[in-house]
Amino acid sequence: MALIEEYMVVADHFPINSAVTELIEGMFVKLNATGEVVKATGTATDASTGALERAIGVCGDTKSTSQSGLPSTNSANIGMGGLNPNYQAFVNRVSDSFDETKASGRATVYHSGGKFLTNQYETSVSPAWAVGLALYVSTNSKLMTNTSASGQVVATCVQVPSQVESGVPGIDVRGSLTLGTYVEFKLEI
Repeated sequence: MALIEEYMVVADHFPINSAVTELIEGMFVKLNATGEVVKATGTATDASTGALERAIGVCGDTKSTSQSGLPSTNSANIGMGGLNPNYQAFVNRVSDSFDETKASGRATVYHSGGKFLTNQYETSVSPAWAVGLALYVSTNSKLMTNTSASGQVVATCVQVPSQVESGVPGIDVRGSLTLGTYVEFKLEI
Protein backbone atom coordinates (compact mmCIF):
# COMPACT_ATOMS: atom_id res chain seq x y z
CA MET A 1 0.00 0.00 0.00
CA ALA A 2 1.68 3.17 -1.19
CA LEU A 3 -1.35 5.47 -1.12
CA ILE A 4 -3.98 5.76 1.58
CA GLU A 5 -7.05 7.71 0.54
CA GLU A 6 -8.53 9.58 3.51
CA TYR A 7 -10.83 11.95 1.60
CA MET A 8 -11.10 12.43 -2.11
CA VAL A 9 -13.12 14.62 -4.42
CA VAL A 10 -12.64 13.01 -7.84
CA ALA A 11 -11.40 9.50 -8.66
CA ASP A 12 -11.00 9.71 -12.42
CA HIS A 13 -9.39 7.29 -14.85
CA PHE A 14 -7.24 7.74 -17.93
CA PRO A 15 -5.60 5.36 -20.41
CA ILE A 16 -2.05 4.52 -19.35
CA ASN A 17 0.78 4.82 -21.85
CA SER A 18 2.05 1.36 -22.82
CA ALA A 19 5.68 2.53 -22.52
CA VAL A 20 5.23 3.14 -18.76
CA THR A 21 6.84 0.15 -17.06
CA GLU A 22 6.74 1.15 -13.41
CA LEU A 23 4.24 3.50 -11.85
CA ILE A 24 3.54 3.08 -8.14
CA GLU A 25 0.31 4.29 -6.57
CA GLY A 26 1.04 7.57 -4.81
CA MET A 27 3.28 8.89 -7.60
CA PHE A 28 2.17 11.95 -9.55
CA VAL A 29 1.14 11.72 -13.18
CA LYS A 30 0.60 13.97 -16.19
CA LEU A 31 -1.00 13.48 -19.59
CA ASN A 32 1.11 13.07 -22.70
CA ALA A 33 0.19 14.62 -26.06
CA THR A 34 -2.23 11.77 -26.84
CA GLY A 35 -4.06 11.98 -23.51
CA GLU A 36 -2.40 9.01 -21.84
CA VAL A 37 -1.07 8.90 -18.26
CA VAL A 38 2.71 9.04 -17.85
CA LYS A 39 4.89 9.91 -14.85
CA ALA A 40 5.11 13.60 -14.00
CA THR A 41 8.76 14.67 -13.85
CA GLY A 42 8.64 18.10 -12.26
CA THR A 43 10.41 19.69 -15.22
CA ALA A 44 9.69 23.16 -16.55
CA THR A 45 8.95 22.04 -20.12
CA ASP A 46 7.21 18.83 -21.11
CA ALA A 47 9.36 17.14 -23.76
CA SER A 48 6.37 15.62 -25.55
CA THR A 49 4.33 18.83 -25.89
CA GLY A 50 6.83 21.68 -25.47
CA ALA A 51 4.46 23.30 -22.97
CA LEU A 52 4.93 23.81 -19.24
CA GLU A 53 4.54 20.49 -17.48
CA ARG A 54 1.42 20.16 -15.36
CA ALA A 55 0.80 17.20 -13.10
CA ILE A 56 -2.88 16.29 -13.24
CA GLY A 57 -3.15 14.20 -10.08
CA VAL A 58 -1.89 11.38 -7.91
CA CYS A 59 -2.01 7.84 -9.28
CA GLY A 60 -4.22 5.35 -7.45
CA ASP A 61 -2.97 2.18 -9.18
CA THR A 62 0.33 0.35 -9.52
CA LYS A 63 1.80 -0.78 -12.82
CA SER A 64 4.97 -2.76 -12.29
CA THR A 65 6.72 -5.69 -13.90
CA SER A 66 8.08 -7.08 -10.64
CA GLN A 67 7.56 -7.22 -6.93
CA SER A 68 10.40 -4.69 -6.59
CA GLY A 69 7.98 -2.00 -7.71
CA LEU A 70 5.71 -2.63 -4.76
CA PRO A 71 6.05 -0.99 -1.35
CA SER A 72 8.18 -2.44 1.44
CA THR A 73 5.12 -3.94 3.20
CA ASN A 74 5.17 -6.83 0.70
CA SER A 75 7.28 -8.91 3.05
CA ALA A 76 5.72 -7.83 6.31
CA ASN A 77 5.97 -10.41 9.07
CA ILE A 78 2.45 -9.94 10.39
CA GLY A 79 0.63 -13.23 10.72
CA MET A 80 -0.59 -16.41 9.11
CA GLY A 81 -0.26 -17.05 5.40
CA GLY A 82 1.67 -18.82 2.68
CA LEU A 83 4.00 -21.73 3.32
CA ASN A 84 5.60 -20.01 6.28
CA PRO A 85 2.99 -19.48 9.05
CA ASN A 86 4.77 -16.30 10.21
CA TYR A 87 4.84 -14.63 6.80
CA GLN A 88 2.13 -12.64 5.07
CA ALA A 89 2.78 -11.10 1.68
CA PHE A 90 0.75 -8.19 0.34
CA VAL A 91 0.59 -8.53 -3.42
CA ASN A 92 -2.02 -6.82 -5.53
CA ARG A 93 -3.36 -8.89 -8.40
CA VAL A 94 -0.51 -11.34 -8.48
CA SER A 95 -2.10 -13.05 -11.47
CA ASP A 96 -1.62 -9.81 -13.39
CA SER A 97 2.11 -9.76 -12.62
CA PHE A 98 1.87 -6.76 -10.26
CA ASP A 99 -0.04 -4.67 -12.80
CA GLU A 100 -3.36 -3.23 -11.57
CA THR A 101 -3.88 -1.54 -14.94
CA LYS A 102 -3.53 -4.70 -17.04
CA ALA A 103 -7.24 -5.55 -17.45
CA SER A 104 -8.46 -2.07 -18.39
CA GLY A 105 -5.34 -0.32 -19.68
CA ARG A 106 -6.39 2.61 -17.50
CA ALA A 107 -5.10 4.15 -14.27
CA THR A 108 -7.06 5.74 -11.45
CA VAL A 109 -6.05 9.38 -11.02
CA TYR A 110 -7.21 11.39 -8.03
CA HIS A 111 -7.58 15.12 -8.67
CA SER A 112 -9.60 18.18 -7.66
CA GLY A 113 -8.70 17.95 -3.98
CA GLY A 114 -8.65 15.47 -1.15
CA LYS A 115 -6.42 14.31 1.70
CA PHE A 116 -4.05 11.38 1.25
CA LEU A 117 -1.08 9.62 2.82
CA THR A 118 1.74 8.27 0.65
CA ASN A 119 5.13 6.66 1.05
CA GLN A 120 6.10 7.98 -2.39
CA TYR A 121 8.07 11.05 -1.28
CA GLU A 122 11.66 12.21 -1.42
CA THR A 123 13.53 11.76 1.86
CA SER A 124 16.48 14.10 1.27
CA VAL A 125 14.82 17.48 0.84
CA SER A 126 15.52 21.10 1.62
CA PRO A 127 13.67 22.72 3.26
CA ALA A 128 12.90 19.92 5.71
CA TRP A 129 9.37 18.52 5.85
CA ALA A 130 7.04 20.82 7.81
CA VAL A 131 3.28 21.17 8.14
CA GLY A 132 1.92 23.82 5.79
CA LEU A 133 4.72 23.66 3.21
CA ALA A 134 3.86 23.70 -0.48
CA LEU A 135 4.78 20.39 -2.13
CA TYR A 136 6.06 19.80 -5.66
CA VAL A 137 6.77 16.85 -7.96
CA SER A 138 10.33 15.52 -8.15
CA THR A 139 12.00 14.05 -11.22
CA ASN A 140 11.04 10.65 -9.71
CA SER A 141 7.31 11.55 -9.75
CA LYS A 142 7.31 11.77 -5.94
CA LEU A 143 6.42 14.55 -3.52
CA MET A 144 9.15 16.93 -2.39
CA THR A 145 9.38 20.21 -0.48
CA ASN A 146 11.71 22.22 -2.70
CA THR A 147 10.43 24.03 -5.77
CA SER A 148 10.68 21.83 -8.80
CA ALA A 149 11.70 23.26 -12.15
CA SER A 150 8.03 23.58 -13.14
CA GLY A 151 7.15 25.37 -9.91
CA GLN A 152 3.70 23.74 -9.89
CA VAL A 153 2.36 23.33 -6.36
CA VAL A 154 0.60 19.95 -6.28
CA ALA A 155 -0.12 19.59 -2.56
CA THR A 156 0.25 21.02 0.92
CA CYS A 157 1.94 19.07 3.73
CA VAL A 158 -0.59 18.19 6.46
CA GLN A 159 1.65 15.84 8.49
CA VAL A 160 5.40 15.32 8.20
CA PRO A 161 6.63 11.79 7.39
CA SER A 162 5.74 9.51 10.29
CA GLN A 163 4.78 5.92 11.07
CA VAL A 164 1.18 4.96 10.24
CA GLU A 165 -0.46 2.28 12.37
CA SER A 166 -1.96 -0.65 10.50
CA GLY A 167 -5.35 -0.39 12.18
CA VAL A 168 -5.76 -4.17 12.26
CA PRO A 169 -8.01 -5.00 15.25
CA GLY A 170 -6.40 -7.41 17.69
CA ILE A 171 -2.98 -7.18 16.07
CA ASP A 172 -2.08 -3.51 16.19
CA VAL A 173 -1.61 -2.79 19.88
CA ARG A 174 -0.24 0.65 20.79
CA GLY A 175 1.68 1.08 17.56
CA SER A 176 3.26 -2.37 17.58
CA LEU A 177 2.64 -2.77 13.85
CA THR A 178 2.90 -0.03 11.26
CA LEU A 179 2.33 0.19 7.54
CA GLY A 180 5.54 2.19 7.21
CA THR A 181 6.44 5.86 7.03
CA TYR A 182 4.01 8.10 5.15
CA VAL A 183 3.61 11.80 4.54
CA GLU A 184 0.07 13.20 4.73
CA PHE A 185 -0.91 15.81 2.15
CA LYS A 186 -3.83 17.85 0.88
CA LEU A 187 -4.08 17.59 -2.89
CA GLU A 188 -4.09 21.02 -4.58
CA ILE A 189 -4.58 19.97 -8.21
